[in-house]
Amino acid sequence: MLKKIGILTSGGDSQGMNAAIAGVIKTAHAKCLETYIIRDGYLGLVNNWIELVDNNFADSIMRLGGTVIGSARLPEFKEPAVREKAVANLKQQGIEALVVIGGDGSYQGAQRLTEMGINCVALPGTIDNDITSSDYTIGFDTAINIVVEAIDRLRDTMQSHNRCAIVEVMGHACGDIALYAGIAGGADLISINEAALTADEIANRVVALHKAQKRSVVVVVSEMIYPDVHELAKLVEQKSGYVTRATVLGHTQRGGIPTAMERYRAFQMAQFAVEQIIAGRGGLAIGNQGDQIVARPIMEALSIPRSSRKKIWAQFDELNQNIYQKS
Repeated sequence: MLKKIGILTSGGDSQGMNAAIAGVIKTAHAKCLETYIIRDGYLGLVNNWIELVDNNFADSIMRLGGTVIGSARLPEFKEPAVREKAVANLKQQGIEALVVIGGDGSYQGAQRLTEMGINCVALPGTIDNDITSSDYTIGFDTAINIVVEAIDRLRDTMQSHNRCAIVEVMGHACGDIALYAGIAGGADLISINEAALTADEIANRVVALHKAQKRSVVVVVSEMIYPDVHELAKLVEQKSGYVTRATVLGHTQRGGIPTAMERYRAFQMAQFAVEQIIAGRGGLAIGNQGDQIVARPIMEALSIPRSSRKKIWAQFDELNQNIYQKS
């Protein structure tokens, strides 16, 4: 009979991870299970940084950003000998199941541990929203709210001085942060990985906005498209006549207090994850589809292709072009 479960956070941190941790602890406590936290992800698993916590540990962490149990990247976890050490540490503590919060790499680690006899359930923890088995990942809602606030602030000062701002956001190879926050923040141009504008195209679009006598311009771009957004800003300024400034939001997108929706989704998914473990199920990835929480095999989750955002981007782009062309 299951008596002990563990929880770890792995890879890049994201807001809402603590709400998920709280959800696991509270649900496990309600089911009379002991909960162990593993410090610093798979690195802590290998180094036996494992601690028993009680229900009080979860009381004050819901509102906190980051992950209170720490996270780390451990590429060496792909090696069988490293994983065997991790499994030995878990078995020494009597831990039979594990909730893993992280991205694709964390999912792969959870799958390998499941194959070695540790029942693992994975939760999607990343601001990038690039876990294709879930409509939303833990951290995404807070991240786009941070970006929208930054766009709002930049719009204020650009409007004051008749300038152009180029805002680079995170997302790795996924453009969801740029697209969602760009639309919500009223950006004039958005460039995402699957619908990337060239530097010259951006400059020419800004020229058209200048001719339409637009007082301020905000361009939102995903990372990993342009080698240097500051050089892009110079090109835009040279061609358009707008004084142009580039802002790289960077890791500010990963910190801060999680939104209410973030906490709600994370807590609900964590509760569902523990229920799967209690039912004897493992090797699962938890996600949400619409208003439903779903579970599917991790390997199936990793094989789901990413939904295209080109249609959404094209609708936005066409609308904005029509607006300034008619100005």
